[in-house]
Amino acid sequence: MTAEAKQHFSRELLHWYRRGNRDLPWRKSRDPYRIWVSEIMLQQTRVDTVIPYYERFMDKFPSVQALAEAPEPEVLKCWEGLGYYSRARNLQAGARQVMELHQGQVPDDKTAVAALKGVGPYTSGAIMSIAFNRPEPAVDGNVMRVLSRYFALEDDIAKPATRVKIEKLAAELIPEGAAGDFNQALMELGALVCTPKSPSCLPCPVMEHCEARIEGRETELPIKSKAKPPRAEARIGVIVEGSGEHEGKVLVRQRPATGLLAQMWELPHLLVPKELEPLLRFGEEQLTEQAPLGGLLTEAVAGDTGLLIRPQRQLMDADHIFSHIHWKMRVYKADLGAMNARPTAQLAQMAAEAAAVYTAAGKLAEQAEQAGQTALIEQTEQQGALREPYRWIGPEHMDELAFPNLFLKILRDYWNQDL
Repeated sequence: MTAEAKQHFSRELLHWYRRGNRDLPWRKSRDPYRIWVSEIMLQQTRVDTVIPYYERFMDKFPSVQALAEAPEPEVLKCWEGLGYYSRARNLQAGARQVMELHQGQVPDDKTAVAALKGVGPYTSGAIMSIAFNRPEPAVDGNVMRVLSRYFALEDDIAKPATRVKIEKLAAELIPEGAAGDFNQALMELGALVCTPKSPSCLPCPVMEHCEARIEGRETELPIKSKAKPPRAEARIGVIVEGSGEHEGKVLVRQRPATGLLAQMWELPHLLVPKELEPLLRFGEEQLTEQAPLGGLLTEAVAGDTGLLIRPQRQLMDADHIFSHIHWKMRVYKADLGAMNARPTAQLAQMAAEAAAVYTAAGKLAEQAEQAGQTALIEQTEQQGALREPYRWIGPEHMDELAFPNLFLKILRDYWNQDL
């Protein structure tokens, strides 16, 4: 492509952006902290979804110091619903680095910014260019799509080497003294005009020299190899309704401090063994073949908490796709039966009978006979003496505990129904 075509691209794109761009809250300030927060939120999330989250987050954590000093559960709760929660943890870790290493000020230094937790090449480029007007490229999916089409690039944008190549190209296109506006213009063009499936070539400010349009290949480019589909996992979960002092509450647990969805809250659930997966027909209301699955839940909850639950019926099916896993989950409704009203002497026998109903092999029944169910009886009578990380919650606790999107939806549906 000629130098004239490159100059045309930079000049016309910048003019187009400056004539009228979207009124977005993070564009009202050049504060690097605010730009940093917005760019992290915008990763894999639509702009219209991010806006209310961004405004709430900035109200609660208006500065690097406020975010660095906040308890992590508060940060996760404020992030709840955005997904990809490692972004929030990394953002807070980065804020603590800024407090420790840079006196609470995001530094005007590319190497220092790139060293912050969770800040990759795109985010560091966005911060440096938008906040400090440094001529650094900020290449995301939108930018790779726009430049692949304009220059008719045949490289696979899913490959790291292609990103490096496009970053070099984008840096060459930045007009002197206008890095921030130019990078935002590139992102804007990809988001509004040069869209993935139906690019709007006629109103595009740089259509004249766009090689993909000239060749009639605007819907073929960019080239992107398909990612491996997420691994499907069949899971079963349970809403356990409390009784007595826990009437109106349900049983939840906190995830471990590390790993997927670390420290977030969820309903008890487990992976279904491969041999039992045929029993699940998601999207259907099944009235039979549920006993073995209910038995798995009974055994798992009893082993973790000492409570013997009584699965009653299928409640709903739900699913959630992570980057590498697709959870397909059937949720059951369960209670604790009438055992708290029974004399203590009858609990062991009742535990054995209930376990036999809900497990194919009667494993809990056998355990009850061998161990006398002493620990189970004590825990069942008390209910409140739960083993960590379990606890009972009511609707009011939804405002203080952070739940992944899947369980947030399930619980909201549950609380809104007359069950």
